[in-house]
Amino acid sequence: RPGRDATAVAYDVLAAVGGVPGLARAWPQELASIDGLGPAQAARVVAALALGARAVDRTRARLDVLHCADDVRFRLWPRLAGLEHEVFYVVGIDARNTVMIEAEVGRGHLTAVDVHPREVFRPLVRAGVAAAVCVHNHPSGDPTPSEPDLALTQRLRAGGELLGIPVIDHVILADGGTVSIAEWLAGQPAAAAGG
Repeated sequence: RPGRDATAVAYDVLAAVGGVPGLARAWPQELASIDGLGPAQAARVVAALALGARAVDRTRARLDVLHCADDVRFRLWPRLAGLEHEVFYVVGIDARNTVMIEAEVGRGHLTAVDVHPREVFRPLVRAGVAAAVCVHNHPSGDPTPSEPDLALTQRLRAGGELLGIPVIDHVILADGGTVSIAEWLAGQPAAAAGG
């Protein structure tokens, strides 16, 4: 736009919405109210971000075999990054760790998500999976498991044993990294830098 440097406008936009994570959540109307952007430019920014997310999602779809918590992060983080509430996913895998199903089974608030085992196992039973990996995000940015996270993991493991669908891990994703609760409980190195 004449009279304003594009780089200056970009910095103003990022400052106004709280950086790149805020930009990913911003509505066109919110962006249009920032000096230097109008409704058309705001719509272009939102569309570009949506296209970028789809491109990352298509790349993620190529990773069909899960070997570690970082593989889980690569697969799901594009959908969880920048969210202001916790979201709980379950990933069902076959005997070779190939993903058979991936389902969102709960949405919560900033510090918790209420998940019942029946919601977690329903899609897994229908898909006939061999095992499961549970995944949720921590909007705080700290991937350290809370006591409720650990207790839920134990409940889900017990339920999985009864149903013959072992829960092999519960992975927490955050801006600050990735934590495998299986490794955490085993006393192994728990955090992996991620990003």
